[in-house]
Amino acid sequence: MNSKNMKNLPNKLESNVKIRFQDCDPFNHLNNAAYINYLINAREDQISEHYGIDIYNMARTTGKSWVVGSNQIAYINPAFLMEEVLIDSQLFEFDDSNLRVELRMWDKDKTKIKAVMWSTFVHFNLMKQKRESHSEELMETFASVHLPIEETVFEERINYFKQNFKTSKKQLVL
Repeated sequence: MNSKNMKNLPNKLESNVKIRFQDCDPFNHLNNAAYINYLINAREDQISEHYGIDIYNMARTTGKSWVVGSNQIAYINPAFLMEEVLIDSQLFEFDDSNLRVELRMWDKDKTKIKAVMWSTFVHFNLMKQKRESHSEELMETFASVHLPIEETVFEERINYFKQNFKTSKKQLVL
């Protein structure tokens, strides 16, 4: 990726997905564990499409990729069976071997927040089984798409979303 192209890279990535039956609980809500899969899968697709970073090809060809170091997730409003949701994500912090990404699930109109997750990804050498420093090219890419957030504590960030975006007051009727 050359520096000219890096200036045009978006720092917020978005994609749409439909909530599927096999991922829901008996109340037709997206199962709490399934949120992580939807969010991480969306991020993988987004960085491949927008940044040309295919983490699986990178692992096969270089022996390096990222592993999840930690996740923090807040469930704010339920996502329902067959609902179309929008997932957006952004790199809000990085260093020589870590990435911190915020992933958000919204209703399709992006007016009601459903979930927010902070994930820390560790650059990892699969052959040596140890942490790896990012290449200069990756660091340049991260610097060009980095979008910091004001809140530095997860709970403060969740309060921001609860205060600024609609939350559901409806009761589920079966």
